[in-house]
Amino acid sequence: MLDRNTFLTTLYVMADDFCKQHMTFAPLPGPAASLTPGEVITLDLFGQFWWFRSERSFYAYAERNLKGYFPNLPARPQFNRLVRHHWKTIVAFWQYLVDEMGAQKVIFEVLDSVPIPVRNIKRRGRGWLAGMANIGWSTRLRWYNGFHGLISVTPIGVITGYAFASASEKDQPMADTFLALRRSPNKDLPTPGRFTYAYYLADNGFQGRENANHWNLDYGAMLMAAPMRKQADLWPTAWHNWLKSLRQIVETVCDKLENWFGLGKDRNHELSGFHARFAAKVALHNFLIFLNLQLGRPPLAFADLVDW
Repeated sequence: MLDRNTFLTTLYVMADDFCKQHMTFAPLPGPAASLTPGEVITLDLFGQFWWFRSERSFYAYAERNLKGYFPNLPARPQFNRLVRHHWKTIVAFWQYLVDEMGAQKVIFEVLDSVPIPVRNIKRRGRGWLAGMANIGWSTRLRWYNGFHGLISVTPIGVITGYAFASASEKDQPMADTFLALRRSPNKDLPTPGRFTYAYYLADNGFQGRENANHWNLDYGAMLMAAPMRKQADLWPTAWHNWLKSLRQIVETVCDKLENWFGLGKDRNHELSGFHARFAAKVALHNFLIFLNLQLGRPPLAFADLVDW
């Protein structure tokens, strides 16, 4: 177990070293930013903990307790602008952690979707995130307004990539874009992560021989999905159970993102804010796994890692 001071120091040192060694930042017009990129990453990740019920409560905590660590802590609106400005830096940081852990040196990754509800306040006009978030269906949430997320997870729970689209988007088109971006990276869309030769294990929402052949031939991605329910007799029951057992890790990861880091509970008014918060939750998740592995603990034992 780490006390809060040790945790913050460890996170800051890693984030600051990463920014200095691996990132280049173009100078911005106007006065110098009150926080360095390493400080922005540290505060943003720390603010995703389940301990804080909202962004407002985290920042009130930071102003009361963290001024000694961050003497130039700005007003909350300025901090939010810095977070949105550095969202690609946060993405690069969690991908750096994936590389440091050698997380993609595995036989398979689990590919699955996750519903991400968002608030849609309509006092006037079309509401928040209009034209981007919409209505979709999830077996977990049923009908909801928000985004349809897609994540790829290793057998120990490390998130190696993610993407999201409107909630009404289907699994297969999202997977197609996700795998294409892994094969041919785009610097403006870095979140799918790095290419891997590992198999992808998916549920029957991704099933289809034609798609599987296309992804294998065009993207080098080998995807294994159980048959649709009407074709279930094509697989023995033991095969279905085996695939479910391997895919169980993604349910655990989704639970961490939703119930421990508040995915789907932020009150984002703009897409840039959603980008930044999603990236921070994934980065915190991977950082906690990294710390647990360094300390010889189970990878997903988050509850007692930090002594509050």
